[in-house]
Amino acid sequence: MTVPPDDGLSLAADFPDATREQWRRLVSGVLRKTGVTPADEEVPESALATALRDGIRVNPLYTAEDAEDAEPDHGRSGSGLPGFAPYTRGARPEGSVAGGWDIRQRHALGDARAVREAVLADLENGVSSVWLTVGQGGFPVSGLATALEGVYLDLAPVVLEAGAEAGAAGRELLRLYAASGGPSPDAPANLGADPLGHAARTGRHTEAGALGADAAGLAVRCAGDHPGVRALTVDALPYHEAGASPAQELGCALATGVAYLRLLTDAGLPVAEACAQLEFRYAASADQFTTIASFRAARRLWARVVEACGADPEAGAQRQHAVTSPVMMSRRDPWVNMLRTTVAALSAGVAGADAVTVLPFDHALGVPDGFARRIARNTSSILVEESRLAGVIDPAGGSWYVERLTDELASAAWAWFQEIERAGGMAAALREGLVAGRLADEWARRSAELARRREPVTGVSEFPNLAEQPLRREAPPVPASGGLPRVRRDDGFEALRARSDAHLAATGARPRLFLAALGPAAEHTARASFVANLLQAGGITPVHDPVSVDGASAGAALGRSGATVACLCSSDERYAREAGEVAAALKAAGAAHVLLAGRPGEGRDAFLRAGVDEFVAAGCDAVAVLSSLLDRIGVA
Repeated sequence: MTVPPDDGLSLAADFPDATREQWRRLVSGVLRKTGVTPADEEVPESALATALRDGIRVNPLYTAEDAEDAEPDHGRSGSGLPGFAPYTRGARPEGSVAGGWDIRQRHALGDARAVREAVLADLENGVSSVWLTVGQGGFPVSGLATALEGVYLDLAPVVLEAGAEAGAAGRELLRLYAASGGPSPDAPANLGADPLGHAARTGRHTEAGALGADAAGLAVRCAGDHPGVRALTVDALPYHEAGASPAQELGCALATGVAYLRLLTDAGLPVAEACAQLEFRYAASADQFTTIASFRAARRLWARVVEACGADPEAGAQRQHAVTSPVMMSRRDPWVNMLRTTVAALSAGVAGADAVTVLPFDHALGVPDGFARRIARNTSSILVEESRLAGVIDPAGGSWYVERLTDELASAAWAWFQEIERAGGMAAALREGLVAGRLADEWARRSAELARRREPVTGVSEFPNLAEQPLRREAPPVPASGGLPRVRRDDGFEALRARSDAHLAATGARPRLFLAALGPAAEHTARASFVANLLQAGGITPVHDPVSVDGASAGAALGRSGATVACLCSSDERYAREAGEVAAALKAAGAAHVLLAGRPGEGRDAFLRAGVDEFVAAGCDAVAVLSSLLDRIGVA
């Protein structure tokens, strides 16, 4: 036996390099065995591609060739290094290695004293900055001093969100800073003025001009007298919460940022100083790779805008605040939100966000309790301190998939941004309905995917728990509204579950459906499980007792179940022999509606003649099916 020389880690040195063509032949062979025929035989992996929003398709394999094929304006060659334009790899040369990212907690309470207690508890337990909602949706501007009593303003950055009262709130915070000595340049505060975001939230477009003038005045004041304070926030959450795709969210933020640059330069600030007055806020979702790519693309796009404005490259370093997506937060099984927000925060941290806000798991239910806030802040602490996630700058950099996805998102966002600019800019696009219309179209497409469970919502559309005891939370202050809607992924199923809850309260029991399983368990378990999961997503209790029925026993079993609707579950072969007889027996016993789990194929007409009324299978419009069933069961 010959011992290989000790020449370092050369374990694969003697293996020949495999080619992409060899891999494709193996993939093609596997697909043939499963009965899948690729649309393009020369690219068999196309059958395994995944469609994302914004027209992006994710391939099952990425290699260096994919990076070489990237667009010149957005390709890997322009990624650079952290702290250098185009900032794809991070806006700061040191990233978050020194101390992790800024852990920012949000507070939206109507009582300034309650806010103070929550803020102090957060700052004492790992939070490094606070985000306060002032005015509508929060506490009065006059309560700002009370809310910040006991807070070391030179150490803990304060970020405001005050909508129409941004000017008054900003001036009050500056007054508090003047009295305390001001914030440290290492703890930058933000007055949070966002005139266009307010117009998007409320539909009050006529206020944007006055709010913009007020914001510009604050920015000039901060640039001259308060170097540790930014005046404006470019908040993409109004668009995200209205159903925007990732590229639409980025494009809206880019157009808003450009509008604010025009506003501030018209007020006399140089481009570089105007850029320094902006902080960008984006949503981070549980779609890990899309989130990572979105934050990287956002920095690249902003650097390109600043370059086009003639400023030095250093001015294009975008400061980013990530917020875990409110759209993804579910009201049912809210504990699962802890997992969603963990993945979202991880993604934002990997992507290089400067500040990360983890929304508490009960955010969608009302005012979060102390336990929920503790888990939220500890999520970032664990990711930074225990997982050491901040120890490497841009760990996704160099991934052929992430680099290509970053490029594709940047290209799609740039195209949408250009369309907004051609429409007259962000203010005009909001006022004339361009943004609202496009976002509504996008949400309608996504809603259809959610209704068909092609985009699953764990604990809601998949694996729901009807025995769950609902959490009750105090209602929060009413936020500003009247403009773009606020949507959630669980909206369609939440409406169904609410109907079921009302039925339970009125009758003492949830609506029921009888599972008429035919044959042995090996034949019916898969489809019975599918139907049971589907029914519970709509708040309907599946009654599977006895384990199986036939034509002689189905009618009596239906009567014992207390249900008036039934569903046949078995194999196609068993259906061909017994479905007609069992369906007829169920109808004779009083079943108002009989479904069959599966696709009927050529036997559809025969099943319909035998008494089957409807067919359900994977990919059906679950919301429509469940709503119809609740109607038939008699649920108001």
